[in-house]
Amino acid sequence: MNIGLYQSAASLAALERWQENVSQNITSAQTSGYRKRTIQFSTENAGEIRPDNNSKTGVDAGVPAIFPRTSAGINFLSGETMPTRRELDIAIQGDGFFEVQMPDGEKAYTRSGEFRLRPDRTLVTSAGLEVLSNSGDPFVLLPGGGPVVVNQDGTLFQGNTALGKLSIQRFGNTAALMPTSGGMFKAGPGAAMEEVEEPDLMQGYLEQSNVQPLREMVDLVLISRAYEANQKMITAIDQQMEKALQALG
Repeated sequence: MNIGLYQSAASLAALERWQENVSQNITSAQTSGYRKRTIQFSTENAGEIRPDNNSKTGVDAGVPAIFPRTSAGINFLSGETMPTRRELDIAIQGDGFFEVQMPDGEKAYTRSGEFRLRPDRTLVTSAGLEVLSNSGDPFVLLPGGGPVVVNQDGTLFQGNTALGKLSIQRFGNTAALMPTSGGMFKAGPGAAMEEVEEPDLMQGYLEQSNVQPLREMVDLVLISRAYEANQKMITAIDQQMEKALQALG
């Protein structure tokens, strides 16, 4: 067994996974509230490969078989807050996620406060998901009720009428959040959730993604170089094996 060949092949697989994350980050860099996908590398010891388990030389001829290992994660650091001057754009300062309702009735969570109105005047996200109040109901604006004002604590007014308070939820274990499309998350097993009683919201602002496109482009270059180096190593090992087989007849 040629350990170097398998190690290089495992490295290529790890690099491909890293490239997928970087590509997704670049694609979603302009998505409001998007959280950067990360990947961590470690090594896994697969034991020792011994050419002869019955050797009586007294010398340990074992060769450690160490392979690269990857684990995916999410960077939950806040993105930059940018002014938009739209009354239905809302940014969360600090911890918390907006609570929204999926078409199947399941709850989802997002940092993107890019809201709009459906034809029936229901407040929805840019993807058309209903935005929920802390009572669990969607917001339905009044026809001709005047401009919308969102207080710092998340209470939504239309004119002098209070329509409810935005549901802002925080999670003690963000690692339990499962990412879905559009920068949304679902609560996975072990995701301890609690309502943020006094959120800090800004109307007329949007939180940008926390992706730094230049950093991602640098990572793509590093991935390309590492991939090329491992390909050359595999080619060299393959050529050596071919020469050995020809020499042995």
